[in-house]
Amino acid sequence: MQPVTVSVSVSRTPEQIYEFLEVMAHHERFTDHYLSGWRCDGPARGVGSRATVTATLAGARTEVTIETVEADAPRRLVERNVSAAGRRLAQGTYTIEPLGGGASRVTFTYAWRRAPFADRLLAPVVRTMMRRANRTALRRLAAELTRS
Repeated sequence: MQPVTVSVSVSRTPEQIYEFLEVMAHHERFTDHYLSGWRCDGPARGVGSRATVTATLAGARTEVTIETVEADAPRRLVERNVSAAGRRLAQGTYTIEPLGGGASRVTFTYAWRRAPFADRLLAPVVRTMMRRANRTALRRLAAELTRS
């Protein structure tokens, strides 16, 4: 399946954004419109931080384990997502680029590494739902960062 990429501009420096994003528990604040029941474990931030959540999209619910597997401060964070009893494996990558004047662009790419047959069969619909959910998440992230 083709990856889904969304971006948002934020009036914060890459360092400020990275500092917020590297704390796994902070993600609940901008993704709780489709990810609920957050249970974090492992280190609070950086590589090895993990959360188990319930994803709800198009009425379907599935448990997802999210783990930070790569961190390159203040430019990039990579998360591994496992769901559907291991049949779905994906990677979420946050890339942070300075725009100047204290602003930055945050880009999130969700890339499937392995997907159940139903996901592949309905790929255009699945990709549209994920794009919409992630676009909303990044808008909420920008609003959250602007408040802090």
